[in-house]
Amino acid sequence: MSSLAVASRSFSKNPVLRNIVLKEYPSAKFNDEGLSLSGDSLIDFLDGYEKAITALEVIDDSILSCLPDLKVIGKYGVGLDMIDLQALKKYGVKIGWTGGVNKRSVSELVVSSAIALLHRSVFANIEVKNNLWYQIKGRQLSDCTVGIIGCGNIGKDLVKLLKPFNCKVLSYDILSFNKFYQENNVLPVSLEELLKESDVVTLHLPLDKLTKNIINVDKLQMMKSKAILINLARGGLVDEVALKKMLLEKKIAGAAIDVFEIEPPIDNEFALIDNVLITPHIAGSTEEAILAMGMAAIDGLKNAKDPLEFL
Repeated sequence: MSSLAVASRSFSKNPVLRNIVLKEYPSAKFNDEGLSLSGDSLIDFLDGYEKAITALEVIDDSILSCLPDLKVIGKYGVGLDMIDLQALKKYGVKIGWTGGVNKRSVSELVVSSAIALLHRSVFANIEVKNNLWYQIKGRQLSDCTVGIIGCGNIGKDLVKLLKPFNCKVLSYDILSFNKFYQENNVLPVSLEELLKESDVVTLHLPLDKLTKNIINVDKLQMMKSKAILINLARGGLVDEVALKKMLLEKKIAGAAIDVFEIEPPIDNEFALIDNVLITPHIAGSTEEAILAMGMAAIDGLKNAKDPLEFL
């Protein structure tokens, strides 16, 4: 029987997923200490095991070169940007992953974050907690222009959720989804046009060399002063220093941030800005999404593929 190590912290905490794993892999090892595994600590944890379930752990050549027994990875969670697929191929490691299994969890939080920021309920709540009670005027999501940067599984699901709000939806993606755009009245535009025209800008991209700081100071300055920015995707997509400056100077109206380049974030000032909504990397972590991602990772252990099939 193949041996299995589960590096993911949230998977390891879930009793339903644990029980399912233990029926198939009675000697499975879990990350019960809740450690953030990387580098040597990740190598030590996975050493000697043939199969692994990973989530946010970075798997690259330096890791794989030290794990000669590893043959299969079941990927838990959205995206493969934490895994070097070329390195997997080099060391003969297969991977099992299903995209989009937590899309509804993320897209729901986008909608709720947009409403909270546009209605200024984050700011209003702070004022009430400070014993200040007065009328605060916000805006409706209905009839706003929403710009979706990255129209993959989550972006497409978000389009569906926005339909009752009668939003004008713009999309920027390096891939072409013309049929989907036509069927759902989505307008593909350049990144610059999207930023200039949108009331709500939301990011749904992997983090790589092309997308690192895709929203930099120049791009932020293109946004409307009444616009809000939502990043529930990956830390590193947005220049955090430039974003904070724009928010403090009221050059954009608000931001919802679920991910930071370093987590927990070193800069705690974001949480003190009156129209910023900070959450601790929870967008894809509803109870339903955790089970769906977990089951996909477990299935991936049996139905793993050549990693280059995912390129």
